[in-house]
Amino acid sequence: MPDARLSALDASFLAVEKPTAHMHVGWASLFDPPPGGERPSFAEVRDHIGRRLDRAPRYRQKLAKVPFGIHEAAWVDDALFSLERHVLHARAERLEDVIEMVLSVPLERDRPLWELWIADNLADGRLGMVAKVHHCMVDGIAAVELGTLLLDVEPSANGTDGGAGAWRPAPAPGALELMVRGVRDRVAEQAGLIRAPLGLVRSPSRLLDLPAAGLRLARSLADATLPLAPPSALNAASSPLRALHSLQRPLADLKAIRRRTETTVNDVVLAASAGGLRDYLLSRGDEPVDLKVMVPVNVREAGAAGDLGNRISFMFLALPCSEPDPLRRLELVHERTRAHKESGASAEADRALKALAFAPPQVQHAVSQLVSGPRAFNLVVSNIPGPQIPLWLRGCLLQEAYPVVPLAAEHALSIGITTVRDAACFGFYADRKALPDADRLPPRVDAAVDELLMATGGPSLRPVPPQGATRPREPALN
Repeated sequence: MPDARLSALDASFLAVEKPTAHMHVGWASLFDPPPGGERPSFAEVRDHIGRRLDRAPRYRQKLAKVPFGIHEAAWVDDALFSLERHVLHARAERLEDVIEMVLSVPLERDRPLWELWIADNLADGRLGMVAKVHHCMVDGIAAVELGTLLLDVEPSANGTDGGAGAWRPAPAPGALELMVRGVRDRVAEQAGLIRAPLGLVRSPSRLLDLPAAGLRLARSLADATLPLAPPSALNAASSPLRALHSLQRPLADLKAIRRRTETTVNDVVLAASAGGLRDYLLSRGDEPVDLKVMVPVNVREAGAAGDLGNRISFMFLALPCSEPDPLRRLELVHERTRAHKESGASAEADRALKALAFAPPQVQHAVSQLVSGPRAFNLVVSNIPGPQIPLWLRGCLLQEAYPVVPLAAEHALSIGITTVRDAACFGFYADRKALPDADRLPPRVDAAVDELLMATGGPSLRPVPPQGATRPREPALN
């Protein structure tokens, strides 16, 4: 595998990690056993995964710091790699117990940054899998893509790859080599900047002096942090304890609402989340306010879904939790997401993140802390495309997969959704000390989807005003 190092965005997920804010993405999956057969044992599944690692060499690599912080850490082969340290046996009879145990502990940084726990003794007869991968290594899209590499499109494949050779780690670079490579890459980046159409800079320390780059970065930071997110029960002192609550809906329900209203599935997910959060906050005796939501946006090029690292930008929106009418909530969401797309803000933010890579490390660190804080956003809602075809693990059919969207410090809830064939799987990832009643949220989001289905059974939403027309004034975020 070619040399690689963390991008500035990748490195930011290491920078913002704290003992009570683990920056791993992940998923919890359930598989039906083979018809008339037994579940595969833990050892059989572990061996199957071992045979598949040649498909994802990064899973045998760890991070090596560059001396003096000249550049971001580099990925190098782990000479001590052992499958037994990463594919682990969970003997619990309930998947919920596995989830709480696994996701409440950060990943060790002295080894490849992933773990996969297999629960082959669930009381309901199914096979369970809980995985976590550090966000500096993959984003949600890449995590799903890599997860599917473990699975087969035929139930009889049984994980055989046919003749993968024994893996041998490449010699680890020493400190001097890491430093030389870091200097080389910095120089190459400088040369690239000089040749860039914007004619940026000859020195990283001068990046913010340039009008174009400075304005771009400032504008993107303003979009991320202003207006400030309102105070909320979703933003409290963090604990390391985690829970993952789930909701499964037919994907056809979301598509029906999308079709009837000429919106998007992502709009429907956001509107249902707003409705569920509104009812949840009211049930706690809280006044529902328009929460500020961060929505990851995939900026990968076509055909690059399996690329590792983070290729995401971000969209910040006011989630209309104060609006009691479900159709109006969906209309507001659609107006705001459409305005964001028309403005090109996600692409602009992506360019700003790339430019930030050439800023001094102190600036990068400060920006990371700023945009991950509780006044920058209240929660993340992430729609992650999943497999649309049947997939099997050692003959066991994948039935459910619930995503884990990490919680930054002082954030108690994130919502992720992925698809498994014709099902939409919502994962409500919560700090179970800061938000112990988060299990009350999934049924409320479920009810919000029902509201939209009933409300859209008749006429579609009134047309959204065309670009340039007067739009309703949005409530300000405090």
